[in-house]
Amino acid sequence: MEKLLKISSKIENLRKVEKLVDDLSTEYNISSDVYGNILIAALEAANNAILHGNKLDENKNVSITFKIEKDKLNIQIDDEGFGFDYKNVPDPTAPENIENVNGRGIFLMEKLSDRIEFTRNGASVLLEFNLK
Repeated sequence: MEKLLKISSKIENLRKVEKLVDDLSTEYNISSDVYGNILIAALEAANNAILHGNKLDENKNVSITFKIEKDKLNIQIDDEGFGFDYKNVPDPTAPENIENVNGRGIFLMEKLSDRIEFTRNGASVLLEFNLK
């Protein structure tokens, strides 16, 4: 099964991502623990793509592909930006960053997914979740 969601770079379009995750969770009977991880990580990735990748340019799109094969869910999030240095993101748990309001998205995606992979210089992220 594969589903593609293409949204313009508006924050309110995150609701469409949430709806699709909800629908997939129901359709594939995903456990509530895994559902929560998927929802938060997918919303963080889509939010980053809208805000940082496409810089809220409504003429640019974010493409989100959901693919379920056997007991794995892969979510590929692509923006139209130039990417970023994903290998040098400040650690949000470091004492000097602990009180920062921003900067936790990638940390959360890494902790909540079973695998994360950045490509296209960070303009594309793959999140993988074990469903069983």
